Amino acid sequence: MGVHRDIASALAAAARRNRPARIEIAPGHYAEPLIVRGEVELVATGEPGSVSVVLPGGTALETAGTVLVRGLVLASRDADVVRCAAGTLTLEHTEVRGPGGVCVHATPGSAVTLRDSAFRQGRVLFAGAGGHVERCAFTDAADNALAAIDGARVVVRDSRFAGPRLHAVRVIGAHAEITGCEVTGTGLAALFADTQAWLAVADCTITDAGGEGIGFLRHARGTVDRVRVTGAESGIAVAEGSDPVVRGCVLADCRDTGIAVRAGRGRFEECEVTEAGNVAVFVSERGAPEVRGLRVTGGNVGVVVTGTGSRGTFHGVRVADLPSVALRAYEGGKAVFRDVRVERCATHLETRGDAGTTAEVEGAVFTDFSMSAVEAIGTSRVTLRQVTAERGTVGFAVAEDAQLLLTDCAARTVTSAGAAALGKGRLVARRLRVEGSESIGILAQDQSKLEVHDSEFVDCGSVGAFFRDEAGGLFVGCAVSGTGPAGVRHNGRVVMPSLRTSLSVAEWEDEANQASPTHVTYHNHVTIHGGVTDSQLAVGNARVDMNQRVDGRPRPRADEEGTPA
Repeated sequence: MGVHRDIASALAAAARRNRPARIEIAPGHYAEPLIVRGEVELVATGEPGSVSVVLPGGTALETAGTVLVRGLVLASRDADVVRCAAGTLTLEHTEVRGPGGVCVHATPGSAVTLRDSAFRQGRVLFAGAGGHVERCAFTDAADNALAAIDGARVVVRDSRFAGPRLHAVRVIGAHAEITGCEVTGTGLAALFADTQAWLAVADCTITDAGGEGIGFLRHARGTVDRVRVTGAESGIAVAEGSDPVVRGCVLADCRDTGIAVRAGRGRFEECEVTEAGNVAVFVSERGAPEVRGLRVTGGNVGVVVTGTGSRGTFHGVRVADLPSVALRAYEGGKAVFRDVRVERCATHLETRGDAGTTAEVEGAVFTDFSMSAVEAIGTSRVTLRQVTAERGTVGFAVAEDAQLLLTDCAARTVTSAGAAALGKGRLVARRLRVEGSESIGILAQDQSKLEVHDSEFVDCGSVGAFFRDEAGGLFVGCAVSGTGPAGVRHNGRVVMPSLRTSLSVAEWEDEANQASPTHVTYHNHVTIHGGVTDSQLAVGNARVDMNQRVDGRPRPRADEEGTPA
C-alpha cells in the first residue's frame, strides 16, 4: 500500500483496494479519528503503547467489518472512544482511556474481543452484542467497568477490575460468564445481575466491595462456584425472585451479612461464612433458600429466618464461636434444620414471634452454650427430634405462650435445668433424658403446661423434677434416679402415673412462706441461680430489626434492644 502521511489516508487507500489490508503505524501521537471499514489490521510497529490516537472529544475509532487493532493507545472524552458499529472487532495489547464516557461500545449484532488490554476511567459496554474478554485490566471506571445489556452474551476470563465507582460487572437482561477474575474496591456490588439476567461466576476473588460481593436482583439467575468474597457489605445477596445456585464459596469479614436472601430463592451448597459483622445467613421478606453444607465461624448471629412467608431449609449446618444466637426464627419465619452441630455460642436456637413462627430441628448436637441450647418465646413453635444439648446453662426452654415439642432428645451437664417451661409455655417431651444437671432436671412454673412421657432424669444436683406455681400437666412413665437430695417437688397440679424413683417426692411450699427469694432477670434467656426454692425467673423481651442492602439500597438492620419482662 505504500507509505502514507497519516493513518486516515492509509485507511482510505485500503478502502479503495477493497480487500484485506494490514496497516503498520510508526510510533507517534496522532490526533485524528479513525473510521475503519472492511477487513483491516491496525498494528503499532513499536512496543505496545508507542502509537497513541488521542482526541479532545468524540469517537477515536469506529469500525464496521473485521478489524484487528494491536498495540495502540486510544483516548477521548465524553463519548464512545471505540465503537464497533457492525461486524467484529479485536483489541490486543491496546489501552483505551475514556474519562466521562465509554471506552468500548459493542452495538447490537456486533462481536468484540478484548485481549491483554487495559481500559481506564470509562466503561466497556456490550449492548445486544457478543463479547470475549481475556487477561484485561479495568481501572477507575466512572460508573460500571463492564456492562452487558439487552441480550448480550459476554465471557470474561482472567481479568482484573479495580476501583469502579459503581459495579465491576453489571448484567441486565443479558448473559455473562466471569471466570478467574480479581475484583477490588467497587463503589457498589462487585458483580451484579439484574432483570432476568444470567450470571455465572467461577474461581474469582472479590475484596472491599462497597455493596454486595455478588448480587442477583429481579428474577436473575446463574451460578457462583468457588468464589471468595472478603470485606463486602454482604457476600452474596439474592432478591426479588432471583434464584441462583451457589457452591463452594467463602464469604469472609462481610460488614453486614454473608448470605442475604430477600424475596428470592437460591440453592447454597458447601459455603463458609466467617466473621460476618451482623448475620451470617439472613432470610427475609418471603425468601426461601435451600442451604446444604453451611459452615459459620465467628461474627455475631448465625442464621436468621424472619418475616411472614419467609422460610429456609438448612442441612448439614456447622456453627461455632458466636457471642449471640446461632440459629434464629423470628416474626413469622419458618426454618427447618437437619444434621446440625453448634458449639460455643450464647444461645444455639431461638424462636420468637406469632404462631406462624416455627423451627424444626432433627439430628442436632448443641455443646458449650453460655445461655440456653434451645429457647422458644412468644407464641412460636419449636419441634426437636434427636437433639442433644450438652454443657451450658439451660438445655431446652419455653416461655410466654410458645410451644416446645421434644422427641428422643437429651440434655447433659447443664448448670441450671435440662428443660424448663415458664409463663404460659407448653412443653411436650417424649423419651427425654436429662443427666448430670447441677440443679434441676425439668422445671415447670408460672402457668405453664407440660406433657412428659417415658423420660429419665439422672443425677440432678438439686431435684429431678420441680413443678411449682400454677404449672400443670402430665408426667407419665418417667424415672428419676441418682444421688441428688430430691426426686420430685410438685404443686399437686401435675399428674404423675407410673413414676419410678427411689428419691423423695414432696409437695412444693409457696414462696410466700419462705425466706425472701433471690430475684434473677436474665435478658432474653432463661437461667437459675442459687437454691431451687429461692429462685424466681424472668425472661427478657427483645426487638430485632435487620438491615440488608441490595444495590446500595438500605434494608432493615440487626440490632438487639432488650427490656426485662
